[in-house]
Amino acid sequence: VQLQASGGGLVQAGASLRLSCAASGRTFRGYSMGWFRQAPGKEREFVAAITWSGSNTYYADSVKGRFTISRDNAKNTVYLQMNSLRPEDTAVYYCAAYRSGSYYRTSSYDYWGQGTQVTVSS
Repeated sequence: VQLQASGGGLVQAGASLRLSCAASGRTFRGYSMGWFRQAPGKEREFVAAITWSGSNTYYADSVKGRFTISRDNAKNTVYLQMNSLRPEDTAVYYCAAYRSGSYYRTSSYDYWGQGTQVTVSS
C-alpha cells in the first residue's frame, strides 16, 4: 500500500484545514487508518484513527471535538478535518495503515505516507 498525504498549509489560529490520504497499490481493503503528527524536536504522536468500516473512530484528547477523521473506501481515501486550529497543532502530519494492534502505537502501523506540513500562526 502506498499512501499519499496532502492538504497541509499555513493558516491562522482558528482556521480549518482538511487533510487527505490517498491509498494505492495493494488493496486498501481491511486496513484501519490513522493520522499521526510530529512537531520539531518531538516524538511522533497519535492524532486520530478509524476502522475499516468507519464504525469506530478514536482521537487524542488534544484534538477531540476539533478534528474529525473519516474515510471513503470507494475512493481509497481517508480524511482529517481540522477545525479551530491552534499554534500547538503545527507539525508534519502523517497518515498510516494497520491491520491489527493498538491504534495509538506507531509500531502497529504497516504503511506510512510521506507527511504534509501544517503550520498554524498565532
